[in-house]
Amino acid sequence: MTGILSQINSPADLRQLPMRQLEPLAAEIRELILQTVAKNGGHLAANLGVVEMTVALHYAFDTPRDTVVWDVGHQCYAHKILTGRRDSFSGLRQSDGISGFCDADESGYDSFITGHSSDSISLALGLAQAAAIDGERRHTVAVIGDGSLTGGMAYEGLDHAGHLDQRLIIVLNDNEMSINGNVGAVSARLSKLRSAGAYTRLKHGLVRGLQHMGAPGRMLFGVMRRLRDGLKSLLLPHMIFEELGFTYLGPVDGHDIKALVDMFRRAQSYDEPVLIHLHSKKGRGYAPAEQQPERYHGIAPFDPASGELLDPKSAPCYTDIFGQELCELAERDERIIAITAAMADGTGLLPFSRRWPQRFYDVGIAEQHALGFAAGLARGGKRPVVAVYSSFLQRAYDQILEELALQKLPVVLAVDRAGIVGEDGKSHQGIFDISYLRTIPDLTIMAPADGEELRQMLRLALTLDRPAALRYGRGQAAVIDACRQPLQLGKAITVREGADAALIACGHTLSIALEAAILLQQRHQLSVSVINSRFIAPLDIEALHQAAADCHGRLLTIEENVRAGGFGSACAEAVSGCGYDLRLLALPNSFIAQGRPDELRERAGLTAESVAAAVLEYWFANRQADEK
Repeated sequence: MTGILSQINSPADLRQLPMRQLEPLAAEIRELILQTVAKNGGHLAANLGVVEMTVALHYAFDTPRDTVVWDVGHQCYAHKILTGRRDSFSGLRQSDGISGFCDADESGYDSFITGHSSDSISLALGLAQAAAIDGERRHTVAVIGDGSLTGGMAYEGLDHAGHLDQRLIIVLNDNEMSINGNVGAVSARLSKLRSAGAYTRLKHGLVRGLQHMGAPGRMLFGVMRRLRDGLKSLLLPHMIFEELGFTYLGPVDGHDIKALVDMFRRAQSYDEPVLIHLHSKKGRGYAPAEQQPERYHGIAPFDPASGELLDPKSAPCYTDIFGQELCELAERDERIIAITAAMADGTGLLPFSRRWPQRFYDVGIAEQHALGFAAGLARGGKRPVVAVYSSFLQRAYDQILEELALQKLPVVLAVDRAGIVGEDGKSHQGIFDISYLRTIPDLTIMAPADGEELRQMLRLALTLDRPAALRYGRGQAAVIDACRQPLQLGKAITVREGADAALIACGHTLSIALEAAILLQQRHQLSVSVINSRFIAPLDIEALHQAAADCHGRLLTIEENVRAGGFGSACAEAVSGCGYDLRLLALPNSFIAQGRPDELRERAGLTAESVAAAVLEYWFANRQADEK
């Protein structure tokens, strides 16, 4: 690598550069991000929008002594490049490479493993308070986007920070976008703040003028301070941040490095909470991402010259099928309402939102509110469907329990990205939802094995008088002809008859089970039954007993969820004491790093070859030895 960036191995190197070199450096960083994401996939638009801000942060602050906490963390690529990971950046989001999010296990410059939104203020405030307790005088910076301000946890942090009156700097990166555009009163208020340059310019002009007038000027300055609140009420109604106890600085151009450095250094002089409001453009410097930031939020490998995907989808994915079926059902039932938490595109709800805007609600990054809102709609006679990623649904566990299940309200949870997600890594793998959902009474949990089953399950869910969750994975939907049997509540089906052992699959692991059964038949002349569980709750216990009776008590469950408390655990609890030889194949009870889904499944033993090998190891070791 040549150029200025080749000289930067740490922020200390960056701070040795003259100001005039920072803008060319930003251009080099932007190009490296573009080329790497084009090859590996990743979060492009958000990262292109914060290059100048990231350079200015590490230039103005003494990192890592001064700490920067990134909200969500999907905009940390420039940060990684500047903090010693430039040479490893080619392995972004790859197996055994670097994470696409902040990762404290990866670098001392990353304070936390991040992946979910609205938490940076709370995390940073804790760090700042710990430093104050120890008598350390250093700066703590929380970087948060305007989209993350739709999450309630951000306001809990703001409220506590204002109460503690601790040295804390919050950088509000206002790009007028979350993933699908911002919604709500907060977004409207920030629009007013962005247009409030007149107030800031007037204040600074008056202060400079009064400082040149000596004693009379100081007296007038005191009067002006007393008038300040009234002036703000006139020009900046409801200054929420200052009302919460923050000194508000800005707005400032998020792509003007000198202005940013000056603002950051100015903020360091305060011994109280400060909020810096900067305005940036998502996708900055790459025209396709500037024009379509939603499309380039998280994108698969693409051609940077044309912006087109290198491997476009050839078959519908589960998300697409869900969105299509919901539209068809909504055509016939006007009670159906769709809700998303800032993920309309990712959850397949964009077609619904365009067709029935009056029946579609994007509540922002507020999963708890989404479910509470849905509960109210259900009580009012509507049939709400909340589409949410598995890893984000975790944030609203209490609402599932208290507002939905306890009240027996007919809300449908469309749990997208369930199971291994892949390159987004530890914070995004949807591998805990079976464990945390199946403990909740009166919640029906379904897991479709292919696209058509997803359609059937959505139809069934909308007829129930209590909450239901549909759990489906990311990627292309399977097509399994053996699944074309009528769907009955709480009933599993046998899709392959056998007598030597039974594989009981949950959701899209049915394809793996069928392939494993074929391998065992062809290579070892073993007759293996395959059961499609369809339901996690209520569980078809009768089907378990029948499979055990048909297959000498040899049962093997297969799921893409952690082993602890998952589908296999449910089956083991149901037949405990029956004397069956029940074995569980599941993901390990650990966080799973980034990598291609097929690689991660192979490592976890969730492939057809691995399942076949497990059957042989558990029950037919002698036959395998004889064949060798």
